[in-house]
Amino acid sequence: MQQDLMRETQQHMDKSLDVLRRELTTIRTGRANPSIIENVLVDYYGAPTQLQALATISSPDPRQLLVQPYDRSSVGAIEKAIRQSDLGFNPTNDGNLIRIAIPPLTEERRRDLVKVVHKRVEEAKVAIRNVRRETNDHLRRRRKDKGITEDEEKRAQEHLQKATDRAIHEADVIGQAKETEILEV
Repeated sequence: MQQDLMRETQQHMDKSLDVLRRELTTIRTGRANPSIIENVLVDYYGAPTQLQALATISSPDPRQLLVQPYDRSSVGAIEKAIRQSDLGFNPTNDGNLIRIAIPPLTEERRRDLVKVVHKRVEEAKVAIRNVRRETNDHLRRRRKDKGITEDEEKRAQEHLQKATDRAIHEADVIGQAKETEILEV
């Protein structure tokens, strides 16, 4: 029973780290990365649809993204959605494809992006700590209901704290790697 609780807790912490990784891929660095625009919402026949569902997004070189819609009639809507997104891109449309030149980041913009990274990392740490708190509450309830002894609760809490420390360290490592990537000129 104890192992199941710890396994479930570890899975929740891992999910928090996965969410952090996914969110950080959408933060723009100096290089072109398709994940920057794949979640842009396009008004496709009246329904907001993610760009990744409407087109193939590729990066032929480090300073350019190429968007190739599956449906040619959606080129204008896709171009408009990218232009109106808060990403600051100015796409060019040649009728079949949309090209997006990725401008180099200014030093000020890099610092702003680092702040965003720190914020996301802190959100992940809060989520991890919330998982720890919920598991601790569960352990206390089980001891109160005489499901486990005080010694078992202490051992489980120590194990839980080690798992929490590992997950928080991993979040810091992920954030530090993204920060280094952003600051790289």
